[in-house]
Amino acid sequence: YYLDTFKVTQTQLEELTRTALAHGGSYSDLYFENSCSRELNLRDSKVSSGGFHVDYGVGIRVLCGEKTGYAYCENTRMDDMLGAAKAASAISQGVVAGRGTGVDATKRTSLQNQYTDRATRSFPGKPNPAADRYPILRQWDGCGAEELAAVLRKLEDLVRAKDSRIIKVMAMISGSVSDILMYNSLGELKYETRPMGTIILSIIFSDGAGMQNNHVSRSYRAGAEMLTDALLEELATDATKGIDNLLNAKRPKGGKMSVVMGAGASGILLHEAMGHAFEADFNRKGQSIFSDKLGKRICREGINIVDDGTAKGGRGSLNFDDEGVPGQRTMMVENGVLTSYLHDRISADFYDVKPTGNGRRESFRFNPIPRMRSTYMESGDSAPKDIIASVKEGIYVDEFANGQVKIGEGDFTFYVKSGFLIENGRLTQPIKDINIMGNGPQALADIVAVGNDCKVDEGAWICGKEQSVPVSCGIPTVLVNNLIVGGE
Repeated sequence: YYLDTFKVTQTQLEELTRTALAHGGSYSDLYFENSCSRELNLRDSKVSSGGFHVDYGVGIRVLCGEKTGYAYCENTRMDDMLGAAKAASAISQGVVAGRGTGVDATKRTSLQNQYTDRATRSFPGKPNPAADRYPILRQWDGCGAEELAAVLRKLEDLVRAKDSRIIKVMAMISGSVSDILMYNSLGELKYETRPMGTIILSIIFSDGAGMQNNHVSRSYRAGAEMLTDALLEELATDATKGIDNLLNAKRPKGGKMSVVMGAGASGILLHEAMGHAFEADFNRKGQSIFSDKLGKRICREGINIVDDGTAKGGRGSLNFDDEGVPGQRTMMVENGVLTSYLHDRISADFYDVKPTGNGRRESFRFNPIPRMRSTYMESGDSAPKDIIASVKEGIYVDEFANGQVKIGEGDFTFYVKSGFLIENGRLTQPIKDINIMGNGPQALADIVAVGNDCKVDEGAWICGKEQSVPVSCGIPTVLVNNLIVGGE
């Protein structure tokens, strides 16, 4: 099926990799992609726009020492793919295609043998449909536009029935399916089909004196079977349950104080302020604040931080990463000690470890780099209510929004979308319009309590790092001392 989809034979795959390595290089891989997606949008009580998109092509990569050559083409005609292979080869050697002699035959053979002889590089396993982490139970292309429009209208009706103060509802459904075929110079052939379904719901509401908005989403690697009445009810409930708090929220006084992060979506701070700094390319290049911390204690005992690609139907899950390495669960921090970075094949070769299945790319147009999948902190042993009760004065954060992080220094700033004051161990006044500022390593060291309620948020998270990929994030209720709160 996959060879037919991309109109290639295995003999042609072998020829392309030979061409890519003809003038030097230790490794080459091919990444074929055929993605089809559709979406419908509801606004002002009308399903007024939509789209259907197809992306098709192949990316070819060549590694030669510390250099990477990458080229792609938006078709799979053999002549064009051979041209891309030659271009990637030339780029990897720092020469113009068709000029220069490249690496001599003896050195070329030595480079290839060094790479092939490393057992940590080879993953000969074949796809196992029985172990598929995201089987499609109902194809997205089997849903007509009218059926999806009816789902959007039903969602709006559910939302408006919850509260009369809602003045506008906006919603979007998208469904996509990507066929992926990967082949490399080690002779590994991998193939799979990746679905993604997403519903995004935004509401605007007013009590006459003020106006606020709320935004919720759900996204899974799944087919159209995800469109259940239970999911629509859940979205409508989540979007409307905080209306009173958002309308009554005030900006509190700022200063250095204790911050309790609520379970679930607060995990975006963990993702941004710490997760990126664990990606191996930043550490290999000495750019991360954690570059010299591997094997060292970075937070208190009992704290475990995971990046997981194995959750059934998870937005960040993968059967294989975009280098053909099997998806897996990686313990980054174990009992407070930094035990692993997140590796693609290049960084794994540098550190002489096995890849962790984190080589990811936005599409065939992009080179794979170390990226997160589903990043979360495991549950601890504290009851959330006891954590809140232990704080005399501080804030509780329901959800963070926009944030900025300096990977090298570890400094971060995040905007708080919603939360509460904590006064004498109780949640009191709803708060808004504040920022949380701190330093990633210091914030980890200042965690003094971890709840027993880990939750991975199922929202439509997108991670940007030169290119965009779908991810998930999560966290239990966590108490962090000494963060700076920017308020009055």
